[in-house]
Amino acid sequence: MDFPTNVKYSTDHEWIRIEGDIAYVGITDYAQEQLGDIVFVDIPTVGEHLETGEVFGTIEVVKTISDLMLPAAGEILEQNEALESNPELVNNDPYGEGWLIKMKYDTIEDINNLMDAEAYKALING
Repeated sequence: MDFPTNVKYSTDHEWIRIEGDIAYVGITDYAQEQLGDIVFVDIPTVGEHLETGEVFGTIEVVKTISDLMLPAAGEILEQNEALESNPELVNNDPYGEGWLIKMKYDTIEDINNLMDAEAYKALING
Protein backbone atom coordinates (compact mmCIF):
# COMPACT_ATOMS: atom_id res chain seq x y z
CA MET A 1 0.00 0.00 0.00
CA ASP A 2 1.24 3.46 -0.92
CA PHE A 3 1.44 6.45 1.49
CA PRO A 4 2.92 9.44 -0.37
CA THR A 5 4.36 12.13 1.89
CA ASN A 6 3.51 15.03 -0.47
CA VAL A 7 -0.22 14.85 0.33
CA LYS A 8 -2.38 15.28 3.44
CA TYR A 9 -5.02 12.74 4.43
CA SER A 10 -8.56 12.95 5.83
CA THR A 11 -10.26 10.46 8.14
CA ASP A 12 -12.71 9.88 5.24
CA HIS A 13 -9.80 8.41 3.20
CA GLU A 14 -9.40 11.30 0.76
CA TRP A 15 -6.06 12.94 0.06
CA ILE A 16 -5.27 16.53 -0.93
CA ARG A 17 -2.14 17.85 -2.66
CA ILE A 18 -1.37 21.58 -2.91
CA GLU A 19 0.02 23.04 -6.13
CA GLY A 20 0.16 26.81 -5.71
CA ASP A 21 -3.34 28.10 -4.88
CA ILE A 22 -4.96 24.99 -6.40
CA ALA A 23 -5.37 21.60 -4.73
CA TYR A 24 -5.89 18.15 -6.23
CA VAL A 25 -8.15 15.73 -4.33
CA GLY A 26 -8.53 11.97 -4.67
CA ILE A 27 -9.12 8.84 -2.63
CA THR A 28 -6.31 6.98 -0.93
CA ASP A 29 -4.74 3.72 -2.03
CA TYR A 30 -6.35 2.13 1.04
CA ALA A 31 -9.80 3.42 0.03
CA GLN A 32 -9.59 2.19 -3.56
CA GLU A 33 -8.37 -1.20 -2.32
CA GLN A 34 -11.31 -1.46 0.11
CA LEU A 35 -13.82 -0.42 -2.56
CA GLY A 36 -12.64 -2.79 -5.29
CA ASP A 37 -13.03 -2.23 -9.03
CA ILE A 38 -14.35 1.28 -9.64
CA VAL A 39 -16.83 1.45 -12.52
CA PHE A 40 -18.06 5.07 -12.37
CA VAL A 41 -17.16 8.41 -10.78
CA ASP A 42 -19.80 11.16 -10.50
CA ILE A 43 -18.77 14.71 -9.56
CA PRO A 44 -21.85 16.97 -9.92
CA THR A 45 -20.38 19.80 -7.80
CA VAL A 46 -18.05 21.54 -10.29
CA GLY A 47 -18.49 25.29 -9.85
CA GLU A 48 -19.87 24.97 -6.32
CA HIS A 49 -18.34 26.10 -3.02
CA LEU A 50 -18.45 23.39 -0.35
CA GLU A 51 -17.42 23.15 3.28
CA THR A 52 -15.02 20.62 4.80
CA GLY A 53 -16.68 17.21 5.04
CA GLU A 54 -19.44 17.91 2.51
CA VAL A 55 -20.14 15.34 -0.21
CA PHE A 56 -18.64 16.45 -3.55
CA GLY A 57 -19.44 13.32 -5.55
CA THR A 58 -19.73 9.55 -5.54
CA ILE A 59 -17.70 6.54 -6.61
CA GLU A 60 -19.52 3.48 -7.87
CA VAL A 61 -18.18 -0.04 -7.64
CA VAL A 62 -19.93 -3.17 -8.81
CA LYS A 63 -22.24 -3.53 -5.79
CA THR A 64 -22.27 -0.16 -4.03
CA ILE A 65 -21.95 3.62 -4.30
CA SER A 66 -19.76 5.56 -1.84
CA ASP A 67 -19.84 9.27 -1.05
CA LEU A 68 -16.74 11.39 -1.59
CA MET A 69 -16.11 13.88 1.23
CA LEU A 70 -14.26 17.14 0.69
CA PRO A 71 -11.15 17.26 2.94
CA ALA A 72 -11.01 21.10 2.99
CA ALA A 73 -13.45 23.92 2.24
CA GLY A 74 -13.26 25.54 -1.18
CA GLU A 75 -14.58 25.79 -4.72
CA ILE A 76 -14.64 22.75 -6.98
CA LEU A 77 -12.95 23.93 -10.19
CA GLU A 78 -12.69 20.84 -12.34
CA GLN A 79 -13.21 17.10 -12.38
CA ASN A 80 -10.80 14.63 -13.91
CA GLU A 81 -12.38 14.10 -17.34
CA ALA A 82 -10.21 11.04 -17.98
CA LEU A 83 -12.27 9.14 -15.40
CA GLU A 84 -15.37 9.25 -17.61
CA SER A 85 -13.89 6.68 -19.96
CA ASN A 86 -11.28 5.21 -17.58
CA PRO A 87 -12.61 5.10 -13.98
CA GLU A 88 -10.10 2.33 -13.26
CA LEU A 89 -7.38 5.02 -13.15
CA VAL A 90 -8.49 5.55 -9.54
CA ASN A 91 -7.58 1.92 -8.80
CA ASN A 92 -4.37 1.91 -10.84
CA ASP A 93 -2.92 5.30 -9.85
CA PRO A 94 -4.94 6.88 -7.00
CA TYR A 95 -2.35 9.61 -6.26
CA GLY A 96 -1.53 10.45 -9.89
CA GLU A 97 -3.68 9.97 -12.99
CA GLY A 98 -6.60 8.87 -10.78
CA TRP A 99 -7.12 12.26 -9.10
CA LEU A 100 -10.79 13.24 -8.80
CA ILE A 101 -11.07 17.04 -8.64
CA LYS A 102 -9.13 20.28 -8.71
CA MET A 103 -10.29 22.87 -6.19
CA LYS A 104 -9.46 26.33 -4.94
CA TYR A 105 -9.13 25.89 -1.18
CA ASP A 106 -10.27 28.56 1.28
CA THR A 107 -7.48 28.42 3.85
CA ILE A 108 -4.20 26.57 4.24
CA GLU A 109 -5.14 25.95 7.89
CA ASP A 110 -7.84 23.47 6.78
CA ILE A 111 -5.18 21.48 4.97
CA ASN A 112 -2.53 21.80 7.69
CA ASN A 113 -5.03 20.27 10.15
CA LEU A 114 -5.21 17.04 8.11
CA MET A 115 -3.04 13.98 8.75
CA ASP A 116 0.42 13.38 7.34
CA ALA A 117 1.38 9.98 5.91
CA GLU A 118 2.52 8.54 9.26
CA ALA A 119 -0.67 9.58 11.08
CA TYR A 120 -2.84 8.18 8.28
CA LYS A 121 -0.91 4.91 8.28
CA ALA A 122 -1.50 4.68 12.06
CA LEU A 123 -5.23 5.36 11.55
CA ILE A 124 -5.79 2.51 9.09
CA ASN A 125 -3.51 0.08 10.93
CA GLY A 126 -5.49 0.66 14.12
